[in-house]
Amino acid sequence: MRTAITNISSLIGIVSEGIRRKQGAEMSECTSIENAYIEFDNGLITGFGSMQDFQPGGCEQIDARGGLVMPAFCDSHTHIVYAGSREGEFLDKINGLSYEQIAQRGGGILNSADLLTQSSEDELFHQAIGRVREMMAKGTAAIEIKSGYGLNTEAELKILRVIRRIKKSVPALIRATFLGAHAVARAFTGRQQDYVDMICSEMLPAVASEGLADYIDVFCDEGFFTPEQTDQILKAGIYYGLRPKIHANELAVSGGVQVGVANNALSVDHLERTTDAEIEALKKCGTMPTMLPGSSFFLGLPYAKAKEFIDNGLGIALASDFNPGSSPSGDMRFVMALGCIQMRLTPVQAFNACTLNAAYAMGVSRRTGSITLGKRADLILTKPGFTLTKIPYLYQTPFINRVFIAGNSI
Repeated sequence: MRTAITNISSLIGIVSEGIRRKQGAEMSECTSIENAYIEFDNGLITGFGSMQDFQPGGCEQIDARGGLVMPAFCDSHTHIVYAGSREGEFLDKINGLSYEQIAQRGGGILNSADLLTQSSEDELFHQAIGRVREMMAKGTAAIEIKSGYGLNTEAELKILRVIRRIKKSVPALIRATFLGAHAVARAFTGRQQDYVDMICSEMLPAVASEGLADYIDVFCDEGFFTPEQTDQILKAGIYYGLRPKIHANELAVSGGVQVGVANNALSVDHLERTTDAEIEALKKCGTMPTMLPGSSFFLGLPYAKAKEFIDNGLGIALASDFNPGSSPSGDMRFVMALGCIQMRLTPVQAFNACTLNAAYAMGVSRRTGSITLGKRADLILTKPGFTLTKIPYLYQTPFINRVFIAGNSI
């Protein structure tokens, strides 16, 4: 049924058809219409404009009463299929241990892998679907979910099957990423190359045979996987039809950005530690630099140099990194606020990074991430009085009136 939201104070995030991302000066652009309406039918945007041009024509009307309407958030980097929690490590961090020290003691990713192995697929699904519904209620309509807490073939497949169940259970757009190279499994301690070979010869064929993943990812960083091992895994993933994504430069300048660009990665993520060489590598390519300020906030790491990337003509995306150890939150409004408060992005730049560019970083910007004719009606209707600047400024004040995902109010 045709539905219209009317009396919108400002309809923001309007993008012409065919534009998939914003870069450089475009990051500071945000087309809007004041005193507006937007129409959608069968889950897709069918029209929008000034209220003076609105023609009801028997459609169902929702009065915004002066609220703002914007595209829903997209979150291109999460790890939300996990078992239990890691609040014990939260205390370790408070007591002064670093992320690397916790990992060296057998915690971190390996701790989550131990918990996950002991959990059934049903248990994992029921925990993860709750996280997904929380994210949707907070305005996120597209979510990339990684495996990586299994670290053996059967457990990795279990995570990816859970992601497939989530995809069938919610209206949000879900994309699955195989991250068997998240860490080296305990059984392969001291035999890292053997684990890499096993990912390529055993895990990847099994994942591909069930069609469980859209992308492949590797944690290319100090203490994890080398650029050479990363290149080997990404090329094996490409052979099986999976486009690369990369964890890189969280803990050190790792060379992961360059490996990602060389393999046509859709995104390179984290980037807390970068130099001019990484910025140069990312120019004139299709790879989206994706920054995760929630991890910097929770771990006390440096924030990525977002302004420097933009000043050099690049676009950036922001994502939550929702996971149990280093960013236990999927609130993209808070991510947007951190982008402004800690990374000194303008509200418009942070907004573009959390919507259109985040959609691009997970391969769905043809379908969502902006107010564009024919795209999904993934929308946030705010309470009256909110502006784009007030959303990150009043970062704890409830701002959502209603969320629409594929035209359905949730």
